[in-house]
Amino acid sequence: MSNPEQLIADFESRMAESQRKAERMVGEIEAVSVSERSKDGQIGVKVDHAGNLVDLEIGPSVRDKPDLAGEILRTVKAAQSKLAAAMRVGVTDPVGPEVMNQLVNRLEQAFPAPEPEGFVPPPASPRNDGDRFVPEEERQAAPAPKPAPPRAPRPSSDDGHDDDYFSDGDYLR
Repeated sequence: MSNPEQLIADFESRMAESQRKAERMVGEIEAVSVSERSKDGQIGVKVDHAGNLVDLEIGPSVRDKPDLAGEILRTVKAAQSKLAAAMRVGVTDPVGPEVMNQLVNRLEQAFPAPEPEGFVPPPASPRNDGDRFVPEEERQAAPAPKPAPPRAPRPSSDDGHDDDYFSDGDYLR
């Protein structure tokens, strides 16, 4: 049997090594950043490991551009979508492959690749599935359906005994 003091010392040594690895990994993660430029090169952005915008450069020729904000956002999204790949390269000594895979998967879900330029999302599906194959003109011109007439109230039992089911001895009415 081993010495209990030696077992505790070994355990503490392994824990200290795990703590150093974890701290090193956190430092490497926090050091990851991605820079991206717009197509015309006039807008530059930098995002940190969490996808936050930490630097923004705007060239003088685009400062009065009407779609400046949209172009900045597209550039930021393009940078954010590259974080997962940058994390795989920037973190050299992960605590474990499961930790790295989980981190990369979360980044890929949080920051998917941006839609290609010129992409137009499909129109919203019609609310009523019955109208799905009816031309738009006919849907707008169709009269509203008439409401159903109110149903007659059910007869009540005067004896206080509620025997709706099987009252006539037959369950197939």
